[in-house]
Amino acid sequence: MTNTLQSESVLSVLDRLFAAAAVEDEDPSPWPAGRSYADASAQERADILQDVLMPISARGGTLLYTLVRAARPQTVVEFGTSFGISTIYLAAAVTDNGVGRVLSTELSATKIAAAQANLAEAGVAEAVTILPGDALTTLAEIPGPIGLVLLDGWKDLCLPVLRLLEDRLAPGAVVVADDTTLASMGDYLNYVRDPANGYASVDYPVEDGMEISCRTASAA
Repeated sequence: MTNTLQSESVLSVLDRLFAAAAVEDEDPSPWPAGRSYADASAQERADILQDVLMPISARGGTLLYTLVRAARPQTVVEFGTSFGISTIYLAAAVTDNGVGRVLSTELSATKIAAAQANLAEAGVAEAVTILPGDALTTLAEIPGPIGLVLLDGWKDLCLPVLRLLEDRLAPGAVVVADDTTLASMGDYLNYVRDPANGYASVDYPVEDGMEISCRTASAA
């Protein structure tokens, strides 16, 4: 049985990117002093942080790979490509399943170019399409059913992106949100943890937290 995640090309790229992220963690944030993060637009945030990796954790990436292998979704949607670390895990799983495609979205042109290069180096680029621009626009018309969603973009937009996709989620679709220990994910967590909204949800203890939710309601 194929395990692309353990291939030399994938491991080499992931090792390089995680090493760069570890160095990055030791440096102060590049966010300009005196500039309000909350008041900045999504595009302004993307431009200011275009060189920052902001990766998923390695354990979280392995969890993503496992979920995609198990669920075998035809369509995987990722909100927030960044440098493509999480995208590599998703693409490796889709590749090994032999079915499906990853649709990712990213605002930063710099990050799109870097992610595409990383995916190509890892040997999984054929499984991925990166949609450039605002996710609330680029994801508005993609066809369903969507079998798995990763929400790892700007945290205040995770709930709006989920609500945008809801009518195209397959019954039993898996929704994964990263960085759930951040206060800015409060509204999102309150939403998916309320059974009235059509999800069964549980937190998963990886670095910075993950919420794993299953769509229990039928699409409209």
